[in-house]
Amino acid sequence: MLTYTFDEKKSAPLYEQLYRFIKGDICSGTLRPGEKLPSKRALARHLHLGIITVQNAYAQLAVEGYIVTRERSGYFVAELDDSLLPPPEPEPRREPPKPCRDYLLDLKANRIAAGNFPFSVWSRLMRLTLSERSSRLLDPLPHGGALQLREAIAGHLYRFRGMSVDPENIIVAAGTDVLYNLIIQLLGRDFIYALEDPGYNKLGLICRACGVETAYIPVDRHGLSLRALEESGAKVAHISPAHHYPTGVVMPISRRRQLLRWAGRQGGFLIEDDYDSEFRFSGRPIETMQSIDTGGRVIYMNTFSKSISPSARISYMVLPDALKDMFSEKLGFYSCTVPSVDQYSLARFISGGYFEQHLARMKTYYKNLRGQVIAAIDELPFRKKLTISEQHSGLHFLLKVNSPLSDDDLIACAEAMGVRISCLSQMTHRGDERRFDHTLIVNYSGVTPEQLEHFIELIREIIKSGAF
Repeated sequence: MLTYTFDEKKSAPLYEQLYRFIKGDICSGTLRPGEKLPSKRALARHLHLGIITVQNAYAQLAVEGYIVTRERSGYFVAELDDSLLPPPEPEPRREPPKPCRDYLLDLKANRIAAGNFPFSVWSRLMRLTLSERSSRLLDPLPHGGALQLREAIAGHLYRFRGMSVDPENIIVAAGTDVLYNLIIQLLGRDFIYALEDPGYNKLGLICRACGVETAYIPVDRHGLSLRALEESGAKVAHISPAHHYPTGVVMPISRRRQLLRWAGRQGGFLIEDDYDSEFRFSGRPIETMQSIDTGGRVIYMNTFSKSISPSARISYMVLPDALKDMFSEKLGFYSCTVPSVDQYSLARFISGGYFEQHLARMKTYYKNLRGQVIAAIDELPFRKKLTISEQHSGLHFLLKVNSPLSDDDLIACAEAMGVRISCLSQMTHRGDERRFDHTLIVNYSGVTPEQLEHFIELIREIIKSGAF
């Protein structure tokens, strides 16, 4: 139906305004030749005009040849002669979009082995969720997420991380980006947020977008530097104690307790990022900060991006009791950002034991894949020029190379050969810190055996080109 806004204060009568509106749509191509116009009665009722007003407008358009009538069919846009049309306006010049680079091997992106996901199980659970004769899929969700999913997550955390968590303290959201925005709104923008250096660069971008002042705190061999943290004036600190990204440092219990005491003295909070804790390949699982927190100072955060898929966009955080109540009062008006069908399906996936089985398979798969990648590197004739570190947990490891090239040149050299890499120096804000140079971050989780063979050949070619 055609919709226009009329100005009754204009000197032009309403039928003339309607005539000009329709004529403009015909000349611009909005109404195409042969397109049927609404009946006079229907258009008059829609626009709250008299039928005579519409009839007069149609009559004028027909006289000028813009529309034609067909007996017992109505009014149609006419095939116009070019002389009736205004000259076409030149289209604005647009730069063609840059094509996405197709790499032979991408060691920068945190891809997963999608072929190992149990799609048949997931699709069956989704069908089961959709087939329920229940209105819960259409009902509004609690702001923290579906209770069934939060209960399933609480059970998973108890079994795999030794955490006793009340489902009411869990907040589900569409990715950690959303969770960090919620945390900043919850805690406020009036104080400094401490971030690990080197660390996950996206956190700094989120803080900057939210108008929050940040302090980059060096990571030493025990994790976040306590002395630098105390000197920063920060009140909130992001940490990844179980497996720091990207250095892989595991924080000892002494440093953890020191940080908890710091948070207590400051009246501040620690954001514990447990992003890939499921994939530890040696030793017992590392105890979480949340488990030893007796003062309600730890916000625990995790995601299903590594264990299921980045595109799943389901993450969650566990708030201490005081912040849980504050969240309900201050931010309870927000709707949960994850679709209900995804939440109920994931709840079934976890509660039915399928997630546990999937994790067991993937842990074995990634452990074997990691071993294959490292074994392939070990067989290279120039192995003495390479140093592998942090290889016992997580889905990445560090590869130190003895090279005369700068990190930028190394990245460009690899890219020219179809390999995408990243360097540890890109993750730090200390420009004079040379110990991070020539250290590649190898995200191996999406590598296939075919790519692995090609990767070794590419490394050989890079060696021949004088990069190392």
